Amino acid sequence: MTTYTKHFVGGEWVPPESTDVIEVVNPADEQVIGSVPAGTPADVDRAVCAASRAFEEWSRTSPQERADHLRRIHLALEERAEEIARLVTREVGTPLQESRVLQSGLPIFTFGHAAELAAGFDFGPEEVGNSHVVREPVGVVGCITPWNFPLHQVSLKVALSLAAGCTVVLKPSEVAPLSALLLAEVAESAGLPAGVLNVVTGYGPVVGEALVSHPDVAMVSFTGSTRAGRRVAALAAETVKKVALELGGKSPNVILDDADLQEAVTDGVAKCFLNSGQTCIALTRMIVPRDRLAEAGRIAAEVASGYRVGDPLDEGTQIGPMVSDTQVKRVRDYIAAGVAEGATLLTGGPDTPHDGPGYFVAPTVFTDVSNDMTIAREEIFGPVLSILPYDTEEEAVAIANDTPYGLAGAVWSGDPERAEAVARRIRAGMVDVNGGAFNPLAPFGGYKQSGVGREAGRAGFEEFLETKAIQH
Repeated sequence: MTTYTKHFVGGEWVPPESTDVIEVVNPADEQVIGSVPAGTPADVDRAVCAASRAFEEWSRTSPQERADHLRRIHLALEERAEEIARLVTREVGTPLQESRVLQSGLPIFTFGHAAELAAGFDFGPEEVGNSHVVREPVGVVGCITPWNFPLHQVSLKVALSLAAGCTVVLKPSEVAPLSALLLAEVAESAGLPAGVLNVVTGYGPVVGEALVSHPDVAMVSFTGSTRAGRRVAALAAETVKKVALELGGKSPNVILDDADLQEAVTDGVAKCFLNSGQTCIALTRMIVPRDRLAEAGRIAAEVASGYRVGDPLDEGTQIGPMVSDTQVKRVRDYIAAGVAEGATLLTGGPDTPHDGPGYFVAPTVFTDVSNDMTIAREEIFGPVLSILPYDTEEEAVAIANDTPYGLAGAVWSGDPERAEAVARRIRAGMVDVNGGAFNPLAPFGGYKQSGVGREAGRAGFEEFLETKAIQH
């Protein structure tokens, strides 16, 4: 049992204003594995005050000094890598083999890269006419993060904020908060100055909204659903804060007629079912030539039905549980909608694929899907793939772009130049070509209702900076 009874504020573990707690449940066996305080607006105010006090000194530290702090955190996280992977697997249900790379490896990498960015960035001055143009930290940043990649999303915000010279108040997801508090422990042990990082746990409508609305918070960086993102943007507008939003997705995977279908479909299924489908960049719409629809469906169903579902701590598991019973119901409702609206269910479906407790959904593949169906329009956030047919390349691009989202996408072709040309026509912030691997150095973010701003790499770092012109 991992129990935290205090928030991390001003470099200390401080008691919360309320005695209410939030239990953390292991989705694989439905057992409580820990608890955290249910924070209040008063807790948020105390944390923001601490961050505001710390900002004056932290913002004036040299980039090299900030980089040194980030490197110490990077090394301390590296020492706890396996512990982090197993903790997040127990919080979220990510299969352990994935968790070591994504839930542990990526955040460790991010802190190391943030140190490099801090040390190597030219903050100015740049001579522009009679002006000195300088880049300065935006101020206190309120970071609100989701449950699906809890420490990774925290790291993208916290590490780059600190590198830029900002101070942070973090509200992690109440579903998976334990790894964020582990980070607070690491920051404390690594000697990060008091108040530079503050962590307050609690529910979004209480702690999250208090953080977004606080007048001394200069910027909010939020990752979550598009619905919640709209609420964050509206609240932040009241005090005209800078806002970065990384929201939902319904990503297309365009397989052109000259692609290696076996390779493309196999890769597409894997990128749809990553983290049991609980991924904002999941390639959930596979768009294939109509005359190869049956073949694509056969390959996808064969691959999906071969995935091993079960205990995420088992080294051989490929599909773990949904994060909660609520998420199970949501995914099964979408599967029912797909059947009701006339899509053909090839494998999976609403039946439980796993004996015993746990929030499991079978890997599911639909074909004969049209882009006006619910399963093709809305983000499901589970292991559900929709296969859609097209007749021409123009139609394939039109289907890919016929969505309110624009976070990610993919294109497959036997001709790399043709694939690149189609990728440029897809309105999304990230497009894989012929199985291109995720790049943690590249800017990450969306078009349309998938968000505002970018995370990761230099572009993500610059989100936390203001530009000032000093005239002479």
